[in-house]
Amino acid sequence: MERGNATWQSDFILLGLFPGNRHPSILISIILLIYFIAVVGNSTLVLLIWVDSRLHTPMYFLLSQLSLIDLAYVSSTVPKMATNFFSGSRTISRVGCGAQMFFWLMLADAECILLTLMAYDRYVAVCNPLRYPTIMNPRVCIQMAVGSWIGGMLNSLAQTIYTMHFNTCENREINHFFCEMPAILMLSCEDTLGYLMVIMVMSIIFITVPLSLITASYIRIFLTVLRMNSHEGRKKALATCSSHLTVVSLYLGPSTVVYMTPGSSHTPELDQGLSVFYTILTPMLNPLIYSLRNKEVVGALKKVMGSSWVVQ
Repeated sequence: MERGNATWQSDFILLGLFPGNRHPSILISIILLIYFIAVVGNSTLVLLIWVDSRLHTPMYFLLSQLSLIDLAYVSSTVPKMATNFFSGSRTISRVGCGAQMFFWLMLADAECILLTLMAYDRYVAVCNPLRYPTIMNPRVCIQMAVGSWIGGMLNSLAQTIYTMHFNTCENREINHFFCEMPAILMLSCEDTLGYLMVIMVMSIIFITVPLSLITASYIRIFLTVLRMNSHEGRKKALATCSSHLTVVSLYLGPSTVVYMTPGSSHTPELDQGLSVFYTILTPMLNPLIYSLRNKEVVGALKKVMGSSWVVQ
């Protein structure tokens, strides 16, 4: 299908991560190392939560869902980027580009929803500890997990379909390492200003609403912690909450810059750098943040490692 100089049926060319970089092999090696650590870290965390009965609690169930999302999230971009680098072919079909955008957006949105629900879990645990088993029962936990995935899928489906329906000009080069929505819209011959405004409004809603709910939850948590008489109780509550707050900051901070600031203030290098941070680095850091600062997870890891040595 063609309309003037615009075309719909065409492959795209992914220029890759920082195309002007003089040492691409070193860069891709670092990315693959980060990817390996992310896969091992998140897989280990899911395994520990599954095999250790002491971790069969709402908090760790939601954490296992976060690890599953992170596994899929980092895998939605890095394997294709590595394949393109080693094969020398930088093309991606329009269908493949749309599929990558859909899964990436779905997982990004699902993580945003899940992080909000995890803040609510911490709020109930600290502010209503006696009612915690009743409020955060297994059925509610499953509903939270399913709601995160479905919410992310619906929002991603709508945005992907509308983004990919635009015709593109003769230039098919995407100045990015994956099919991110703003980079695709830059190739369109049509007027996308109205849609870009809609994206900004939706991004504001999808980021500020969760951020507001998380902030409100932690205000209540900190007020409750300040009234605690037990020093150990304060320390334990703040330890579990600080890990979650760190993850939220690492994830929502760069996303806010990319999707809630005018595109004219961005450079391709800035967008790619921020995308690397919350698409590749954050999935690697999340299991480390929760594991290294959590005695129960460390204990479960020692238990599993001890059992494996005994079997050998």
